[in-house]
Amino acid sequence: MAIPNVALQKLLQEVETQAILSQQKITQTQAELSAKRRDARLNHLTSDELKSLSDGTNVYEGVGKMFVAVPISTLNQRLTSEASTLNKDISDLEKRLHYQETTYKNSRQHIEKILQSGSA
Repeated sequence: MAIPNVALQKLLQEVETQAILSQQKITQTQAELSAKRRDARLNHLTSDELKSLSDGTNVYEGVGKMFVAVPISTLNQRLTSEASTLNKDISDLEKRLHYQETTYKNSRQHIEKILQSGSA
């Protein structure tokens, strides 16, 4: 039983739209992932610098337009909690990216099948 050309065109347009949306989501997720990885790297470098300081060193944290003296332990705790949050976010983004790439690949395969069945 052959599918009418009009139905094939409509189906092809829907799958093509889904593929385009998936590609856009992939690009957006890759940008978010890159930003989170950059933040995680900066967090790690800051933490390493703090570890190299002695306990009596004055440490300041930016708050708006001013800097406030904070104990090194408080800053380390904040950096540790930020690092765990960033790692969780990165993991979630990697899962989302994998799902979106799979969706895109499946869309492309469906398009190829539709084109092959239309030409047969």
